[in-house]
Amino acid sequence: MIRELLDKLTGRRKSRFGKRVEIGPATHRIDLSLVDGRAISVVSTLKNAGYEAYIVGGAVRDLLLGLRPKDFDVATNATPEQVKALFRRAFIIGRRFRIVHVVFGRGREHEVIEVSTFRAHLDSADAEHVSGNERTAKSQLAGVKHAVDASGRVLRDNVWGPQHEDAARRDFSINAMYYDPQSQIVVDYHNGFADAQKRVLRMIGDAAARYREDPVRIIRATRFAAKLAHLGFKLDAKTSRPLAALKGLLADVPQSRLFDEMLKLLQTGHGQASVEQLKKLGLAQGIYPLLDLAVQRAQEPFMAAALQDTDRRVAEGKPVAPSFLLACLLWQDVRALWQQRTAQGEHTHPALQAAIDEVFDARIGDVSGRGRLAADMREIWMMQPRFEKRTGASCHTLAEQPRFRAGLDFLQLRAANGEVPEMLADWWTQFAQSGQGVREDLIAQARAEQQRAPRSKARKPKAAAPAASPASPADSASPGPAAAGEAALPQAAPADGAAPAKKRRRRRKPAGGAPETASAPAAHATPSRQPPAAE
Repeated sequence: MIRELLDKLTGRRKSRFGKRVEIGPATHRIDLSLVDGRAISVVSTLKNAGYEAYIVGGAVRDLLLGLRPKDFDVATNATPEQVKALFRRAFIIGRRFRIVHVVFGRGREHEVIEVSTFRAHLDSADAEHVSGNERTAKSQLAGVKHAVDASGRVLRDNVWGPQHEDAARRDFSINAMYYDPQSQIVVDYHNGFADAQKRVLRMIGDAAARYREDPVRIIRATRFAAKLAHLGFKLDAKTSRPLAALKGLLADVPQSRLFDEMLKLLQTGHGQASVEQLKKLGLAQGIYPLLDLAVQRAQEPFMAAALQDTDRRVAEGKPVAPSFLLACLLWQDVRALWQQRTAQGEHTHPALQAAIDEVFDARIGDVSGRGRLAADMREIWMMQPRFEKRTGASCHTLAEQPRFRAGLDFLQLRAANGEVPEMLADWWTQFAQSGQGVREDLIAQARAEQQRAPRSKARKPKAAAPAASPASPADSASPGPAAAGEAALPQAAPADGAAPAKKRRRRRKPAGGAPETASAPAAHATPSRQPPAAE
């Protein structure tokens, strides 16, 4: 209360919340056709119910720059419960910030419009102070609307307020503008429109204090600088100066939130630029272990190609999956352990499985390494030795796998970097794009190529040893040099010259009584490039 009284007396309160400026369509020149119709529908529904409603944040920034926004957020003075009551498919989510997701469509084609309530701008000194974080202080946070931890990081921010206070609590000036698609008016409190024209990224208020409120803003500053660099945007000096010194604050942020921010840096279309910004701002190490590894390996051919491919797909409007990019990031570790195990005599598939488990334990831990993400990464990796076999029905089976497309893209990256022959990746690419008849021709072609390949010379049998001492029971129980089913070597003649009786050794049947076939592969064996013995 004393702080607010002093602000009123000194006029500081007015400057903190800025001055409302309305910018008309003749000045901002936003193309209304770039605005998502579902976002307009949400705004209209809220306004028809008597509430204020605006498109807000990064969508307004992109519209001012002539870009088509990827996501649309809406801000309103309606509470989350009031918003939810207006829409058939709406869900209140979040604890730190309670917001509403209004869902349009179903399945993969669904779209979410995020609706947030105007929040009050409260000083950290007036908030509830808790000892701990989101996990350790759950009991203290129960029922609390505004709380901070010992470092000043906001743990709860659910106190509603007017629009001008909501604008002051946002991070960058270019993200603190509001657009009404009905009147086509842009509302600006902190010179965001002027900063957009000057191509400046500026934090609202004292930058160091804002980073302490939410250390993830350190990563957001880097991401925006990378995303908008091609348009000429640069971080304001006061905004960039505290970044490196305050990165230690990120140690208190939940790992799951850092993981999500890492994915936004690397797979939203500017992964390579994000890596360069991290280096430039002194943030190459110490943010998040997997992100540190990505920066470290970004210049290596395989990871550089993966980042470039991800950026290209986003630019072309194609989907990208975090499992694929992480599979590329950790492939170096998996491959090294896999080769080490096979060199020690382990079979290909068990060795690869064990290598994957080791890498998950060492690199990913408990964040996302045991969920759907890890299952997709494992499937991409386990497909790689299966691509070596191009004959039989296994080709069709492999092509029907849910993650086949991702596994093939991974194979193509490996071929481009010399890990496997380009011919192999080209063959599978053609197989994936062809119909049944062409596929059978490709398999026949691959079989013919294998038959023309030079065969390895047969091993010569070892000469029979002279008379030997009787074998011990342990020796007789263990198989000799000849595998089961092969003809035994002839025995030495007895001393009296009598010919030994010939013994015919019966072929053993496989377990289960099934007849043995020469073409049945052993379990977990590496697919052979040689044709089957009987075809």
